[in-house]
Amino acid sequence: MSKSKNSNTVAPSYDYDAIVIGTGPGGEGAAMKLAKGGLSVAVVEKYKDIGGGCTHWGTIPSKALRHSVSQLIELKNNALFVNNYPQKASFTFADVLRHTEQVISKQVTMRSGFYNRNNCKLISGEASFVDQHTIAIKNRDGTVDKVTAKDIIIATGSRPYHPEDIDFTASNIYDSDTILSLDYQPQHIAIYGAGVIGSEYASIFRGLGVKTDLINTRDRLLAFLDAEMSDAISYHFRNSGIILRHDEEYEKVESTKEGVVLHFKSGKKMKADCLLFANGRTGNTDKLNLQAVGLTADGRGQLAISEQYQTEVDNIYAIGDVIGYPSLASAAYDQGRIAAHTILNKEGKKKLIKDIPTGIFTIPEISSVGKTEQMLTQQKVPYEVGRAQFKDLARSQILGSDVGSLKILFHRETKEILGIHCFGERAAEIIHIGQAIMEQEGAGNTIEYFVNTTFNYPTMAEAYRVAALNGLNRLF
Repeated sequence: MSKSKNSNTVAPSYDYDAIVIGTGPGGEGAAMKLAKGGLSVAVVEKYKDIGGGCTHWGTIPSKALRHSVSQLIELKNNALFVNNYPQKASFTFADVLRHTEQVISKQVTMRSGFYNRNNCKLISGEASFVDQHTIAIKNRDGTVDKVTAKDIIIATGSRPYHPEDIDFTASNIYDSDTILSLDYQPQHIAIYGAGVIGSEYASIFRGLGVKTDLINTRDRLLAFLDAEMSDAISYHFRNSGIILRHDEEYEKVESTKEGVVLHFKSGKKMKADCLLFANGRTGNTDKLNLQAVGLTADGRGQLAISEQYQTEVDNIYAIGDVIGYPSLASAAYDQGRIAAHTILNKEGKKKLIKDIPTGIFTIPEISSVGKTEQMLTQQKVPYEVGRAQFKDLARSQILGSDVGSLKILFHRETKEILGIHCFGERAAEIIHIGQAIMEQEGAGNTIEYFVNTTFNYPTMAEAYRVAALNGLNRLF
């Protein structure tokens, strides 16, 4: 033990400078930043492999599934291949899961290397607090070890929300984690919850030819989006054969050998082979013994934090899904780095960027950054709109993918870019071109940049030039 310079008190000795609980994007971002800053770091993971829910049940699996199904749809719509090359009669959910498993394996291998190269101690087991500097780790054999650290970061992620009146042990009722164990091809699936997860899985199952009912508890699909984008995805969902049921809430859910019956508060009933319940998530804080350190999570398992991601206990931080909005893997990684920066530098000047992009991997994709038309109208900001239709772009015509558009919102007077909304294939990639310009300071973030620069041709990026010219032509 060492003595502090300013007093005769003995400074406490810890096993590690910092402990990070969880190895998802947030935990990884924090651990890497702390380790590169010269601290000794232990990372606790209860699952058999690192990566968190993002890698094993959430972002990576669903996006890999979506990619395989999207390719299948493109193939079916391509007359050259359909007419000239024999194809397998049908693809099942189990078929496309094989590609997903390969991607997960590669991610685990790669990310394990990050921890090894940065000398982070990986500890396998379930963590819970003993006090504000001590963590108990329950091993797989039931034994318990204790480790201590000066600072602790909670990055335990979230899991699907389970209402108590739904029997998730039934063989035909799934959540967004257990749906990955589906080993048969249902003829009809009901998806309860039309948020991002529900909408993405509706695209996947419908793309595989499964009759799909998407049940929305609200009056419009993905209501947080710009209304034009919400309308576009609603139209294409209906056009693909997805049945949208808005403003519906379940009264009860029955599981039988023949299928699942949903009874709605509106008096309606519907039957399907299986149910995917995708209506909300809960922070993984219930097993942390938070009361031992005086912390309390809210009803959805989330913790209150300061701008520096500190909880009410100043040496305990929380990041990612356990703090709620925006609940994005990309944001969690940055939150982890910001929390680590605060620990390393004892100051909290770093913050998340103001405009965080959103990528929704439906078929087709949607991606947005900045303000919507509805926000700007409500705020009485004088804006104009520039649009480009993908069907008019040479690259889109070559790809045979004419569905989609790019919309740029900009200030009529200053021409500052206020929001960008993209619908169509590769939307989540295309959005970052506009985001880079939006983030520039001063006069560098105007729509005129897209007119004055030269784009590769033919590319999807050219949509920015087309949209910019369209918008500027509206000014008078």
